[in-house]
Amino acid sequence: MGSGTAVGIIGLGLMGEVYARRLLAAGLSVFGYDVDADKNAKLETIGGRTGSLADMARDCEPIVLAVFNTDQVEDAVERSLLPAASGKIVICTSTCDPDRVAALGARVAEHLRFLEAPVSGTSEQVRQGDGVGLIGGDPRIAAAAAPVLHALFPRRFHIGKIGDGGRAKLAINLILGLNRLALAEGLVFASRLGLEPAAFLDVARVSAAASQVMDTKGPKMVAGNFVPEGRVRQTLKDTQLMLDLARKAGQELPLLEVHAEVLQACQRHGEGEQDNSIVIEEVRRRTKPVLKTGPEAPVLEP
Repeated sequence: MGSGTAVGIIGLGLMGEVYARRLLAAGLSVFGYDVDADKNAKLETIGGRTGSLADMARDCEPIVLAVFNTDQVEDAVERSLLPAASGKIVICTSTCDPDRVAALGARVAEHLRFLEAPVSGTSEQVRQGDGVGLIGGDPRIAAAAAPVLHALFPRRFHIGKIGDGGRAKLAINLILGLNRLALAEGLVFASRLGLEPAAFLDVARVSAAASQVMDTKGPKMVAGNFVPEGRVRQTLKDTQLMLDLARKAGQELPLLEVHAEVLQACQRHGEGEQDNSIVIEEVRRRTKPVLKTGPEAPVLEP
């Protein structure tokens, strides 16, 4: 990393924009690229520069990947960076297939210093400095990239080799997603029983059932505020990746299968771009007629 060299960011979505803001706040120059021209324009309004991938490969180090999936990571690295960024540090923060990322790292090892650093946390948590970086790769590369890694993730752990960061991220996200769905179901259940949701959430947050997701997603569920900090489509992509890896490992994940089906239902209802806390709406949609008995014959009420 040369003095004064801009940090490159490929992908300026929810997380990429947050990365840019954190890097700029740390006094680092940022050069971004996204296929969406509006996102490029937004970066320029906050003090970053934009241009082509060729310009980034030539002028920036390290280069941070914040794209949607493994296909896009492979494409950006092998088609755009490998030919023009020889010897430079490339940090993949996307949640990817860990086996494919490990294979990619091996393929480019002679030409790029490749590091994996997915993050645990919502975009808002990362914005506040509460995201946890999960580093996979050569510790010497991580040390060379430390100023940038520290700006992005003040809290981080070196998990192991390339691929291990993604494996840890997926296992963490499995637990997180089930916590989120359990919270949604508990809030709906409490509401159906006549409890006021916000008051119940206050109690739950100090109960034996308390979890961090109650702080990050509980208020969004209660308020019906689904402005995205982690989109349904991204969560579904990660969940399907977990299930694929579990099948390869011969492991059934019955609760995760339920979570995937709920996310797919949200997608079918046009909620793919909303925050993943919107799973509470799918739980609410799953109602059945209520059997009521009284002095007269039982009746079914919707």
